[in-house]
Amino acid sequence: MTKKRAVVSLGHDALGYTTGAQKDAVKITARALADLVDEDYQLTITHSNGPQVSMIHKAMTQLHRVYTDYTPAPMCVCSAMSQGYVGYDIQNALRSELLGRGISKPVSTILTQVTVDPYDEAFYEPTKVIGRYMGKEDADAEIKKGNYVKEYPGKGYRRVVAAPQPIDIVEIEAIRTLADADQIVIACGGGGIPVIEQQSVLKGASAVIEKDVIAGKLAADLKCDELILFTGVDCVYRDFGTIDQFPLSALTIAQAKELIAQGQFEEGTMLPKLQAAIHYLEKVPQGRVLITSLGRALDAVRGKAGTVITA
Repeated sequence: MTKKRAVVSLGHDALGYTTGAQKDAVKITARALADLVDEDYQLTITHSNGPQVSMIHKAMTQLHRVYTDYTPAPMCVCSAMSQGYVGYDIQNALRSELLGRGISKPVSTILTQVTVDPYDEAFYEPTKVIGRYMGKEDADAEIKKGNYVKEYPGKGYRRVVAAPQPIDIVEIEAIRTLADADQIVIACGGGGIPVIEQQSVLKGASAVIEKDVIAGKLAADLKCDELILFTGVDCVYRDFGTIDQFPLSALTIAQAKELIAQGQFEEGTMLPKLQAAIHYLEKVPQGRVLITSLGRALDAVRGKAGTVITA
C-alpha cells in the first residue's frame, strides 16, 4: 500500500509552555504521531514556538542587561534557537516512542529559513506580541531602535513584531529529499526563520511567520496527500463559544470562505487554520485537510472525528 504523505502542524498544547512542561508534553504528542506512523503515514512535522521564542528573547535581553558585553539576540536568532530545542525534544520523544513499538525510522530536524517580502504590509502594522513586560524606559529604548511596543495598562509594555506572508521555504529540497526517503522530518518550526533575500545573502528579519500558514505552504510545496492541523478543540465549530455552537464535520473551500466572510473565526486561533487549508487545497485540489485535537488524531484519520476540508 502506498504511504499517505502528510504535513502535521502542532500547536501550543502539543508542546507546553516551559522547558519542563515541554518534555512531558512531547511524550504525549509522540504517541499521537506514532499512531499516525502506524496508520502508514509519512510525516513532515511543523510546530508553534510562541512561548519558546518569547522565553529565549526575554532571557537574551536580560543577559544583556546584566552583562552589557553580550549583544541582545535578534528575533531571527531567537527563532533559530527555538527551532533547535523544540525539534530536539520532539525528535527524541518520537524516536523513543517508535522504537518502543518496534519501528526503526530516522527522525530529523531541519533548521528552516523562509523568505519574506521586506515591503510586506505586515511590517508597517506589526501584530505579534513577544517577550517580557517592560517599563517605560525600556519601551522607549525599543522605540528608539525602530521597534514597536504595545502598552498594557497596569502591566507595562511588550514588544510587537510583524507577521509577514511567506514567499519561499529555503530548505525545501532538503525537506523533500528526506520525505521522499520515507523519513520523518521536523521543519519550518515556529513558521520558519524569516529572512530577506539580498542578492546572495539571506538577512534575518525582525518578524515571525504564522505556523499554520507555513504548514499550508509546506504541504502544498511537497504535494502531500493531507494537511493535519492540531488545535485545542476536536473540530471546527460554527458560532463557537455561544449556546448555538455547531460542530462542522465537513467543509469545502467555498463553504470555508463563506464562513470566513461571515467573521466566524478569530485571528490567531481558527482563522489561520482555515486560511492554510484553503491555500493548500487550491494548490493540491485532490488533497484533504483534517482539523482536530491531538487526542482525537487517530479517530480523525479514520473518519470518526474532526473536521475534513476538501476542494
